[in-house]
Amino acid sequence: MKTRNIDGAGVVRALALATAIMSAAPLHAQSTDGEHTGPTTEASAIASIGVRPAAFMKLPASAKGPEIDPKKGYRIESLGADLYMVTDNAYQSMFLVYDHGVVVVDAPPSYAGKIKEAVGEITDKPITHLVYSHAHADHIGGAGSLGETPVIIAHAETKRLLLRDADPQRPIPTVTFSDRYTLKVGSQVLELSYPGNGHEPGNIMIYAPAQKVLMFVDIVFPGWMPFRRFGVAQDIPGYFQQVRDLAHHPFEKLVGGHVSRIGTHEDVKLQIEFDDDVKTATSTALHDQPFGTGLRDVEGANSWAFVSDYTARVAGQCVASMTPKWETKLAAFDTFIWDQCYAMEQSIRVD
Repeated sequence: MKTRNIDGAGVVRALALATAIMSAAPLHAQSTDGEHTGPTTEASAIASIGVRPAAFMKLPASAKGPEIDPKKGYRIESLGADLYMVTDNAYQSMFLVYDHGVVVVDAPPSYAGKIKEAVGEITDKPITHLVYSHAHADHIGGAGSLGETPVIIAHAETKRLLLRDADPQRPIPTVTFSDRYTLKVGSQVLELSYPGNGHEPGNIMIYAPAQKVLMFVDIVFPGWMPFRRFGVAQDIPGYFQQVRDLAHHPFEKLVGGHVSRIGTHEDVKLQIEFDDDVKTATSTALHDQPFGTGLRDVEGANSWAFVSDYTARVAGQCVASMTPKWETKLAAFDTFIWDQCYAMEQSIRVD
């Protein structure tokens, strides 16, 4: 791959910044003639993947929600009109109280054993329905602790995956749908819809129109760096489009399934901006960095070595480009920016 849009000195400057960020990374420093001169050892504020930093960046106040009572291990937040969020400030679920019972949405294992206790603070009505946002165990792996639930609703893909996984803590759905499903219980309504694959097949949107609350899990991480590799999205272009589509959704409160507070449209806009920036930074790096030049002591047939070297330099330039703007705009920026750059590099090349 030929270098474009940047002169030789510019490549050196970009790599110098990247290597300053990549403490103990599997990169090689580069001299002015383009030849690699050996592994870098400079200390940095943002450690590379697998290297623990001396200290993680402090979290901005804008990313934090109300504190948890450590004796309870969870908190309840009213979302309006008998709809509530339950959270341990790392995971989030919801429950909806209606005339004769309660609908629970997701049961993260980290606090699922206390969901009945949380519901009991609000009502003595029984849990009659359980909605799965998607199949991942970190969000529904505590469903078995709720006891027998008469109705479990999920997307058809979620049922397929759960049948494959055969996890007794994730009971098989009793009601499934492919496109849309309206759950009307008494005077309350939840609108379930499937926007296609992004995070995982079967990951649905749960919208309470009366309360104008949307629960869409593992898509937007309000105020935070997304979890690694864009929330381990299976389809990164699809995931990016789903984030962008949320800008036009009529919700007023967003329950994203993670972190310590609910989200807003401003959080969606911020994540769109981050996604656009990391894609631009990675695209630029893919064009800037030469492929397969300057490596010493590597067999010509070792294509993995050349790809590893190239993608490490692409990711390094991406991290260097993203850091000045974003290190203070997203909580825990330092934890997963390397993951995002590597994931973006892979997606641009193959998706």
